[in-house]
Amino acid sequence: MQPSDEYPASPAILGALRARAGGRPALSFEEFMDVALYDPVAGYYRRERPRIGYAPGTDFLTATASAPLFGRMVAAACVQLLGAARPGDYDFVEVGAESGCGVLREGPHPFRSYRAAGIGEPLRIGGASVVFSNELFDAQPFRRLRFSAGRWRELGVRVGAAGLAEAEMEPAPHATLALPEAAPEGYAIDAPLAAAALARAIAGQPWHGLFVAFDYGKSWVELAQATPAGTARAYRGHTQGNDLLAFAGEQDLTCHVCWDWLCGALRETGFEDPRVESQEAFFTRHAADFIASVVAAEAGRMSRDKLALLQLLHPAHMGQKFQVLWALRPRAVRA
Repeated sequence: MQPSDEYPASPAILGALRARAGGRPALSFEEFMDVALYDPVAGYYRRERPRIGYAPGTDFLTATASAPLFGRMVAAACVQLLGAARPGDYDFVEVGAESGCGVLREGPHPFRSYRAAGIGEPLRIGGASVVFSNELFDAQPFRRLRFSAGRWRELGVRVGAAGLAEAEMEPAPHATLALPEAAPEGYAIDAPLAAAALARAIAGQPWHGLFVAFDYGKSWVELAQATPAGTARAYRGHTQGNDLLAFAGEQDLTCHVCWDWLCGALRETGFEDPRVESQEAFFTRHAADFIASVVAAEAGRMSRDKLALLQLLHPAHMGQKFQVLWALRPRAVRA
């Protein structure tokens, strides 16, 4: 289907998009995505159905599909990163958890408490905390930009009588993006500004401790110079696609996060030395003893836990495809 063609959409989504547009001929892609994913009635993430897993009707897999091992590895790594601090003094807060898929939902844990806040739920974090997320930031609305006829143009969505179509919009994109002055014709950038804003909102809560976010992303240089087709993608029925306007409200939409922006948001709010590691490196460096104990306990057979380790650590699976951003913020010292 060509960009000029209309993608059919449900009456519920079309009505929600028209309401957001408020009479404008088109919405920014960021606005479209906010409606398509988070509209209270028609949004993809507001539908009461399983999205993660192997069962029929699900759309994608995340590391939480390897629970409870994934949760135990996360807990072990967090304990190591807290250093001399007692994990029992910290609340573990998971942000953006899918219903029934919380990382510590099964088995005991070493923290004072565990709480999972679903996508879109109000954030209230205070005191000593470990704040964790898994593939939260890549699911935030993003802006779409394309270099065309010598300048950057913002891409949006036109709402037709019965469907959706891509539209070029004015004015020029956000001034703080530091876009290259020139790029190959048609170069696309998917700019995850809302993900950075969410990181600031989470970090801006009155808490101290450890921030840990599992996701997939790139540096701003990579996004601006090394991904000519952009990083946006759609997932439906365990199939990855590029038709972002198809099945609006019925498919997941994501793009790579910008690690530079998320690290900057943490530094601005008092976190010390944010670091990004591959998922493989994160676990082998910070949960090595736990991994060794699993391997020793399951020696001589390929158990469920060993299969989960392979999925989580092997470079051909999730080990290199996903990264982990972590940082510590010490307790504020009063003068």
